Amino acid sequence: MFSRLSQATQWPALIAITLPVTALLLWLHAPAALMLGPLIAGIAFASAGGKVQFPVSVFAVAQGVVGCMIAKMVPLSILGDIAGHWVLFSVGVVAVIAVSSLVGWWMTRLEVLPGSTALWGVSPGAASVMTYMAEAYNADMRMVAFMQYLRVVLVAAVAALVARLFGVHSTQAPDAIVWFPEVAWLPLGETLALAIAGPWIARFLKIPAGAFLVPLVLGILVSHVGLVRLELPTWLLAASYALVGWNVGLRFTRALLVHVLRQLPGILACIFVMLALCGGIAAFMVYAAGIDPITAYLATSPGGSDSIAIIAASTDCDVSFVMAMQTVRMIAVILVAPVLTKFIAERIASPRNE
Repeated sequence: MFSRLSQATQWPALIAITLPVTALLLWLHAPAALMLGPLIAGIAFASAGGKVQFPVSVFAVAQGVVGCMIAKMVPLSILGDIAGHWVLFSVGVVAVIAVSSLVGWWMTRLEVLPGSTALWGVSPGAASVMTYMAEAYNADMRMVAFMQYLRVVLVAAVAALVARLFGVHSTQAPDAIVWFPEVAWLPLGETLALAIAGPWIARFLKIPAGAFLVPLVLGILVSHVGLVRLELPTWLLAASYALVGWNVGLRFTRALLVHVLRQLPGILACIFVMLALCGGIAAFMVYAAGIDPITAYLATSPGGSDSIAIIAASTDCDVSFVMAMQTVRMIAVILVAPVLTKFIAERIASPRNE
């Protein structure tokens, strides 16, 4: 359908699909509607043959803006919070990584998916790292990427449902949105400089997921010591949310969907088992530590830190707690999960090669 359009009309077509979908979600008071709308529109557009040029640098800046947004919301005492609740954080991080490894091992042993694809596909974070390592170990790289980003979509959808079920009100109600507020231009320039420089620093230092993490960490430091006042007008956030949503949605091309169609039941089984087990970890945190349900769910949700950040910011959950645990787990996944996944994949492959 959209494949017949010229390159000049692809972006207008995508935007034309995105606007009504996003407006509907805003009208329904859906959490993170400004990201979920573009995400859904991106899936529909790409699966119908649409293709747009999506510069990586532009998406990196959008991640930097989201990092600045969270930095503005998270207090400088986040490290103290982690240190003061280190047992809870340790249990949450280790449990999610253990669950993902267990699900991947089980699905690989049952040969639900070819080779070690399931093992790489369920890793809770560091999607790009997992995708490229999977190819080196003869797993299906496209299917691993599909599993990683499908999980992000499902996590976002379940988060919206959990928010509804537990009566969490979205802070993005339509009548509360001022799209073009008065702007302090100097702080806005400083914020954009941070959002642009952060991803560049991350790329130079080869920090995985650094386009989001570096502006987040630097933003917390410079804003809370008074060096920079982060200025994030609604139109800038909306544009950044849309880019994050499109980045995920546009990966679901028709060719990819056809490729994974036969394996879709196995892929969904992997993801839903993982989500259910992570939900169990969240439930444990609710009853054992008194954490509210949406905060516990978002903190333990497996993957998509920038998406989770946007969802957390759109509800009245404990954003500081959510992002602290997500950040700690992301670092742990980057350091531990590739080695752990490689180890398990080799142990499973060895008996079959004998």
